[in-house]
Amino acid sequence: MRASRIRLLAAAGATLATLALTACEDGTGTQDEGASQPASTVTADTSAKSPSTPPSGTSADGTAANDPAQAGGGANGDKDNGKAGGSGSDDGFPDRVACNGSNTTVTVKPVPRPVNHMLITVKNKGSKLCDLTYYPVLRFDEMQWAPQPFEASKPQAVVSLSPGETAYAGVLLSAADGSGDGGTTGRKLAVGFHGATPNSDGGPSALPSLPAGGVYYDSSLAVTYWQQSMDDALTY
Repeated sequence: MRASRIRLLAAAGATLATLALTACEDGTGTQDEGASQPASTVTADTSAKSPSTPPSGTSADGTAANDPAQAGGGANGDKDNGKAGGSGSDDGFPDRVACNGSNTTVTVKPVPRPVNHMLITVKNKGSKLCDLTYYPVLRFDEMQWAPQPFEASKPQAVVSLSPGETAYAGVLLSAADGSGDGGTTGRKLAVGFHGATPNSDGGPSALPSLPAGGVYYDSSLAVTYWQQSMDDALTY
């Protein structure tokens, strides 16, 4: 029985060997073909396609065709860069002018407080808004020099007068401690006006009347800038 089993195993082995040899000869067996190669990459040919068309309402550079911020500098561009030029204004006075001796009434008077001070009052007697720029230019008699302003009195904005309105300037006539030089009495006074720039011609001067005895002044003579209120004008 053992001999029969040996013969059976030998026959089975021979049969397997024959089948393996046959498979190798007809090319159906497994062979070592080396490392696997990557699959070919298929690239779409887009050269024949037309350029993509931007969506409706968008320009070729990607900006919105009807976007006011891209057209003409924006919807508020004019406001951001100032109004269009012209002589008009939005304050109801399209023809505002400079205040001077031709369209104002100017009066002067000494005041008890502060001591050695005089108050200048200017009233718009015209029909147009007028601007008082800088400070009054004073000249007593044939005086050859002009008093300087108190720089601390410079207002934040130009003083403007509607018809009938008044503004003021204060004048320090002489030093209270007597330290001024060249004291003299003025008999006549001219009040000049600046133009749009310092020391430019602002128009005719005003010739207000002085008190009968004149006004005493010395080298301390100084003026304030034009002020909207009397109290501000007499602060310096």
